[in-house]
Amino acid sequence: MSQFKDHFSEIAKTYADYRPQYPSDLYAWLATLAPSQNLVWDCACGTGQASVGLAQHFQQVIATDASAEQIAVAEPQPKIEWRVAPAEQSGLAAESVDLITVAQALHWFDLDKFYAEAQRVLKAQGVLAVWTYGVLKIDEPQIDALVQDFYSNVVGPYWPPERAIVETGYKNLPFPFSELAAPAFSMKLNWNRAQLLGYLRSWSATARYLKANGTDPVTQLDQALASLWDDQTRYNTEWPLAFRVGRKLS
Repeated sequence: MSQFKDHFSEIAKTYADYRPQYPSDLYAWLATLAPSQNLVWDCACGTGQASVGLAQHFQQVIATDASAEQIAVAEPQPKIEWRVAPAEQSGLAAESVDLITVAQALHWFDLDKFYAEAQRVLKAQGVLAVWTYGVLKIDEPQIDALVQDFYSNVVGPYWPPERAIVETGYKNLPFPFSELAAPAFSMKLNWNRAQLLGYLRSWSATARYLKANGTDPVTQLDQALASLWDDQTRYNTEWPLAFRVGRKLS
C-alpha cells in the first residue's frame, strides 16, 4: 500500500466546518444506479460531507478515512459506521457493497490497489462513483479575481502535485469499470465573507503555506477583500462537479 498522504488531519475541524455540501439530488441519482440500497462504502470520507447525504438513501453507510483526526470530528449518525481505514484496504467483505463513493479524494490513492479493492468488495452490477471539483467561482467579478489570484499565485506553489489531477476533472485517469454518463451537478451556496475565508483555510495549499512561512495568507487576502465585501453581504458561489462513474466489470 502507498504511504498515506495526510494533508488534512491538522485542519480537520476547519475542514468539517467550512467544506461545502454536495447537492441532495446527487445522492438520489446514485441510489438509482446501485443494484440495491443496502450498503454504500464512502471511501476517504473526510469528516462526512457525502456520508450524511448517502444515509438518506441507503440502509447503511460505512464511511472510512485514513485520518483518525478526520473521523474523530465526524458527527455520530444512526445509519453511518465511521472507521479508520486506508482506501486500498477497506476491511469490508467481498461482494458486499452496492455503491462505492469517493468525493474529492481519488487523486490521493494508489489507483491500482484501490481499484482492485473496489472490484473485490462490490456486488455484481455494483457501482463506483468518484467526483472532484476545482476552484470556486464567485458572482462578483472583483472578488472572484482576487480569489483566483490567491488560488493560482499566492498559495499556488504550495499545492501538492496531485492537484493537477483535480484540474483535469479526473478525465485522464484510468478507470477500469463499465463507464456511465453522469448528469451535470454543482455545489451552489450563498456565502458571506467569513464563510469564504474559513473555506480557504481548509485548503491543503493554505495549510502548507502557513507551515512554510509562519503567516496566514488568508489574513492578507481578507485585507484586500474587506474594502469590497462587508460583513453582511452574501454572494453566490459555485463549484461544478466532475465525475467518473461505472459498474463493476463482470
